[in-house]
Amino acid sequence: MKKSKTKGFSLIELLIVVAIILIIAAIAIPNLLRSRIAANEASTVGSLRTLNTAEVTYNSTYPQVGFTCTLADMAPPSSGTPTSTAAGLIDANLAGGNKAGYTLAAGTCNVVGTPAVTVSYEWGATPQTVGTTGQRYFCTDTSGVIKFHDTSATTCQTAGVPI
Repeated sequence: MKKSKTKGFSLIELLIVVAIILIIAAIAIPNLLRSRIAANEASTVGSLRTLNTAEVTYNSTYPQVGFTCTLADMAPPSSGTPTSTAAGLIDANLAGGNKAGYTLAAGTCNVVGTPAVTVSYEWGATPQTVGTTGQRYFCTDTSGVIKFHDTSATTCQTAGVPI
């Protein structure tokens, strides 16, 4: 008898290997997406903590202005000297308003007196794509408590759950 010199895998064997790889990918990809959402949410909570700290520092440094309700006021200065319109309390990424799949925006700010002094602030964080970049809405205010709500940014302040 003559031995066959053909070496390699049959089509069935290759199809089985491809099927196994696809099954493993189907199991792993949803877990990776959930991990990314969790990382984005943790980063956003950290950003809100940074904003709370920056607001307190801003208020202490510029008591004639009070708090601020714009990220630009806390952003790095273009020149070397910090001012009340560019205090250098947060980095340029956070000052841009979009970080880790969330959009950060000011909420209600209470201004009193003449000259105007801001006596309270609110910051909110909304997922850029709900279900992909994040699930929950986050907010914080002058109290320093960070809260979340599962379905709405507008109810975060009134019905949010503290973290």
